Amino acid sequence: MEIGLVGLGKMGNNMRARLRNAGIDVVGYDANPAVSDVADLGALAKALTGPRLVWVMVPHGKITDDVINDLAEVLEPGDLVIDGGNSKWLDDEVHAKLLDAKGIRYVDAGVSGGVWGLDNGYGLMVGGDAADIERAMPVFDALRPEGPREEGFSHAGPIGAGHYAKMVHNGIEYAIMQAYGEGYELLEAKDLIKDVPAVFAGWQRGTVVRSWLLDLMVLALNEDPQLTELEGYVEDSGEGRWTLEEGIELAVPMPALSASIFARFVSRQGSASPTMKAVAALRNQFGGHAVKKS
Repeated sequence: MEIGLVGLGKMGNNMRARLRNAGIDVVGYDANPAVSDVADLGALAKALTGPRLVWVMVPHGKITDDVINDLAEVLEPGDLVIDGGNSKWLDDEVHAKLLDAKGIRYVDAGVSGGVWGLDNGYGLMVGGDAADIERAMPVFDALRPEGPREEGFSHAGPIGAGHYAKMVHNGIEYAIMQAYGEGYELLEAKDLIKDVPAVFAGWQRGTVVRSWLLDLMVLALNEDPQLTELEGYVEDSGEGRWTLEEGIELAVPMPALSASIFARFVSRQGSASPTMKAVAALRNQFGGHAVKKS
């Protein structure tokens, strides 16, 4: 099997390696010629045998819009495009209609796993027609973690459902990270606690708060036990906001998520909060997101 992969950044490059390790032929394109296999999208299309499968892994918004528009001009009827970036779910219908006018199929895929996905695999949430999902299943199986498919892959619904599910996933992630950060700050504030990193490490097995994010918190504390190298400044990528907007639209109370988002806004006003240092450290651990050094 072969696939075209557009976007070879932190995640895309690792995905190319994981797919190749699974025996899938990958032709990658990136605006950076140092990592690209071909010179442009036209060359990518020519390098693939029809009907083609092309995975888009670029930042959401205008960059994704431009790539989808460009692919519509170089691909052919019967080809399939998968948007694996963090696009807003409302954009999926627009992209699908644009490609459908050319006879090109479309699937949206929410992808979780960050910079660790090469070794651990990626959690996948996809939206689209069942026949298109089945066609791409060898790719999904290569990218997802080992183990039962249903524990690392879901066909969430029609077009847009994959990105909607990923949006909610990231909203949950915001709240969990905030809770770990607040717990870290409280432990640091109490003189009774002499080894905060040891407490977090001791939660990794048997406790009800164990998780991969907790494991990453332990890694961050091993590197910098008091997080002195970081500022308590935390950005947000947009999906938490979109999730909160949906909560408001559907009258679903989301106090934990809303508090975590507003805490990030406060962090950008000069806060030296230990809580937000912990959140910044977590974002850097799983996604390689930029942090501000103190």
